[in-house]
Amino acid sequence: MYELMVEDYFSGAHNLREYNGNCEKLHGHNWKIRIVVCTDTLDSLDIGIDFRDLKRHLKEVLDLMDHKYLNELDFFKKNNPTTENISKFIYTNLKDKLKKYKNSSLKKVISWEEVDAGAAYYE
Repeated sequence: MYELMVEDYFSGAHNLREYNGNCEKLHGHNWKIRIVVCTDTLDSLDIGIDFRDLKRHLKEVLDLMDHKYLNELDFFKKNNPTTENISKFIYTNLKDKLKKYKNSSLKKVISWEEVDAGAAYYE
């Protein structure tokens, strides 16, 4: 089994509803996102999935949040826009995009809101 990883970034604003502290106020982050994809199959060039493809798919999902007020997106109207839920949002939207790659699956999405603080989501 192979694990493939790519990273990208997006900037966005949010506020955490019912949070008792500064994060309840509107503020922003430059989130760092890493996706991990598993595959047990390599092509004739010994490549699982081209990194360019993975980066393109990730960017398509991150563009849904980039420079947005996350609380206004449908998913975050129902789910607090925590880093945990940002990871879940990305995972959910990316999972279907990667189904076309045979013998591959999205393993995990990791989101960092700060250099030393992040959260992962996986199924």
